[in-house]
Amino acid sequence: MSLFDLKLSEVHNRLQHKQLSVSELVEHAFERISGTDERIGAFLALNEEGAREQAKALDVQIADGGERGLLFGLPAGIKDNIVTEGLRTTCGSKFLANHDPIYDAAVVTKLHAAQSVTIGKLNMDEFAMGGSNENSAFGVVRNPWDLERVPGGSSGGSAASVAAGQVYFSLGSDTGGSIRQPAAYCGVVGLKPTYGLVSRFGLVAFASSLDQIGPITKNVEDSAYVLQAIAGHDERDSTSAKVDIPDYTAALTGDVKGLRIGVPKEYLGQGIDPQVKERVLEALKVYESLGATWEEISLPHTEYAIATYYLLASSEASSNLARFDGVRYGVRADNPANLIDLYRKSRSEGFGPEVKRRIMLGTYALSSGYYDAYYKKAQQVRTLIKRDFDQAFEKYDLIVGPTAPTPAFKLGAQVGDPLTMYLNDICTIPVSLAGVPAISIPCGMADGLPVGLQIIGKPFDESTVLRAAHAFESQTGFHASRPALS
Repeated sequence: MSLFDLKLSEVHNRLQHKQLSVSELVEHAFERISGTDERIGAFLALNEEGAREQAKALDVQIADGGERGLLFGLPAGIKDNIVTEGLRTTCGSKFLANHDPIYDAAVVTKLHAAQSVTIGKLNMDEFAMGGSNENSAFGVVRNPWDLERVPGGSSGGSAASVAAGQVYFSLGSDTGGSIRQPAAYCGVVGLKPTYGLVSRFGLVAFASSLDQIGPITKNVEDSAYVLQAIAGHDERDSTSAKVDIPDYTAALTGDVKGLRIGVPKEYLGQGIDPQVKERVLEALKVYESLGATWEEISLPHTEYAIATYYLLASSEASSNLARFDGVRYGVRADNPANLIDLYRKSRSEGFGPEVKRRIMLGTYALSSGYYDAYYKKAQQVRTLIKRDFDQAFEKYDLIVGPTAPTPAFKLGAQVGDPLTMYLNDICTIPVSLAGVPAISIPCGMADGLPVGLQIIGKPFDESTVLRAAHAFESQTGFHASRPALS
């Protein structure tokens, strides 16, 4: 058994009582990575020297006695689009292959304050554009449950590293489902907070009105601890919300009696694998047994979510990625004929096919003569999608459904079919467009692969989302299943 199979509180107690050292935890992480990552491909850069030095310093603090924070000494992995000072950050792209940031992202600074240990940077779809982690310029990530299958994306490395026991927890980013979908595929817990709850300062932007950082963990309790550490207002992020941060762990009571749950018929209809649907219905029976009630509801504009998301996200990506031009940092083409040629060659050489596809789509949608027909219309439909959620939450406390329509698919099965790939996010994209919180937790298996249950809450009501997720988890134990990865 991996040390990382222990609950966070159990590891904390062992450290507190000097039954375990931070150096032992860090060495366990590097040994596990050394023994498994050649097959999985989760890590792009390791912080071996820095992590070992930090571990020694933290062990001195343990020897001095005193109470430590709950994340103290815990090895963590950071998605490679979250900047880390002096530790290479590539966004999975050739364009940033040699990029060493000179500052830390806000969430990294908060983890430093909590005294967790950064083990390394995690592989991802290039600039977070993808749903399978096959779009990285530095190799695919494989699912620890089946090495011939995808781990999901774009935070595939973040989910796979936790599922494989390489780190205790990881951070990912979610634009249209990129924390929740890989968490579902890899049988771990992935939380997308309300937009604005966690600072985006230092997150390399894909789609600024959608991107949100969140934790990937092995259980719900650990997710609450990590969220507690990274949530909060940041004046450096203009979209950061000024809200009070409650004690998320206080919500983990196991009591969901009287909770009202809405189940969208659109999330259990055509395209949903029958086994996935069955696991979700079984989960609802668990909630019934705990005293919650559920009813079928409709989110009528769900059918427009995919088109709306890809127009808006691609438009924002077209704008955000304009800074990668070969002039200031990143790839610079050799011997350009002029400045325009430098832009063209640098971007052609630096960006992969999926990034180019989305830049072209976004540029088209924003161009003169098409802006009103595409971008403006997509913004209007986004408002309708958000209104669907607002109206549902007038009657229900939570919305529940599958995280993904199918279990993890095989590597290469959809990489040549972008439209099919995009449809894998049909259950997660509406949540991102509405900006509300959602968590994916394991709820069983389908053909030997994990299935994720998505629990969606009201804006800034992560406490209720975590309470419901923890109650289900404590009654089932699906989260304790581990892949047979030697």
